[in-house]
Amino acid sequence: MEIPYTYWEADDGWFVGFINAYPDHLTQGHDLSELEVMLTDLYQIRQEEDERLSSKRKSGVLRLKVSA
Repeated sequence: MEIPYTYWEADDGWFVGFINAYPDHLTQGHDLSELEVMLTDLYQIRQEEDERLSSKRKSGVLRLKVSA
């Protein structure tokens, strides 16, 4: 399985990144290899959360009044 991710080297030398499917969940590592380990852990945690919450999630529509 291949999971796309985005990463960069921060000014302090740490590698920072996120799984593209979860851009709000950043993680970091001392090097790219450690970052990939952290991203793997993050992916597994998110999958477990998604499974646990899938039957509880509901959708709605928010109607906003916009003033002119």
